[in-house]
Formats: sequence, C-alpha cells, structure tokens
Amino acid sequence: MAGRLAAVNVGTRRITTYADGPGGQTGIDKRPAAGRIGISAAGVAGDYIGNRQVHGDADKAVYAYAREDAAWWSAELGRNVGPGMVGENLSTEGIDVTGAVVGERWAIGGALLEVSQPRIPCATFAGFWDVPDLIKRFTARAAPGAYLRVVRAGDVGAGDPIQVVHRPGHAVTIGETFRALTTEPGLLPRLLDVPELPARTRERVGRRVAATRR
Repeated sequence: MAGRLAAVNVGTRRITTYADGPGGQTGIDKRPAAGRIGISAAGVAGDYIGNRQVHGDADKAVYAYAREDAAWWSAELGRNVGPGMVGENLSTEGIDVTGAVVGERWAIGGALLEVSQPRIPCATFAGFWDVPDLIKRFTARAAPGAYLRVVRAGDVGAGDPIQVVHRPGHAVTIGETFRALTTEPGLLPRLLDVPELPARTRERVGRRVAATRR
C-alpha cells in the first residue's frame, strides 16, 4: 500500500489572541517548504511549536493530514484549505489516514514513522480558521489526521512515496480511536488492546473504562 507526500509544511512563530501557547504563541499556520526537510524525534526541522505541553512530544513529533480530507473542508466551508492549513506537517495523497491502524509504520524518503494517535481539535484550531463551532464540526466529521512518532530520522520531500511497511494485527484505526475518545465511549475497551497508543492515553482510557464498570 502506497500513497504520496503532497507537501511538507512548517510553521513560524505567531502571536495571536486565540492560541493556547504561553503569551498567545502558536505555530499552527504552516506553509509548504521547498526541498528536502529533516524529520527527527524533535519534529520537523524549522517548525515552530508554541505549546510543548500539548504538542511536539515524541508521540506527537509529526502531524499528517490527507489532502482528500482537506478537499472536503474546502467544499464544506467554500474556501480553499491548502497544504498546511489544518496545521499538518505532512500533507498526504492516496493513503487513508483515518483508516490507518495505530502502530502502522510509514516509510517516507529517508524517514520511518509510526502512527501513534489521532489529533483532538482545540480552540487554537478554531481560532486559526475563524470558525467558532469548528471543534464540534471537526469532531462530527471524525477525520482527524494522525500524529506520528519517529522510528528513524531522515529527510523527506514533496513527491516522496508513502509506503506502509508494517501494520499491527489489532486493526484499531485512527478513526476508531478518535471516535472512542470523543463521541463513542463504548469503543474505549478496544483501545486497551493497543500497545502502540501513548502510555498516557492508555492510562486515561483505563480509568474511564474502570469507572463504567463500577
């Protein structure tokens, strides 16, 4: 299974009234970068991260979003949602990001990345798009994109193939994980069998599941 990297996007530091970073700092406004860009456990070279308490740890080193899903938003909002405008580092084509299995691995250029968890929308995202009810709409759409951890650092560039080189057998996808964490808590027990989810997420899920069984 293969897709294509449509763009590699990096954000610069911006000060806004809506950002969740200290002093309103955010790097959500990402733009396509030219040439080949390095990816490491610290993230994408040159990309600014405004609030490292909620973004940019090892389990959220890179964020990928499908151009097909961005096209849906373009039609929904009546305006162009170009590469980077969902705050994504990697804009993909031809690969089902929502259907990606948590823990599957993507070889892109010289890098090897592992799907770790879905993106949960925040107020910064709604402010950036200037769509007050965006969190509700984004959640209902349930095509959240995927955070990736870096297994092997390397350079990537627009046009690189995206090759799925490993897929775990548990079959729990990014879409199912997102729905479990947001709108369908009945799915939460499924997540307990996904060792590739971040430890903090699994602990939170475990507490929620235990509370329903009391």
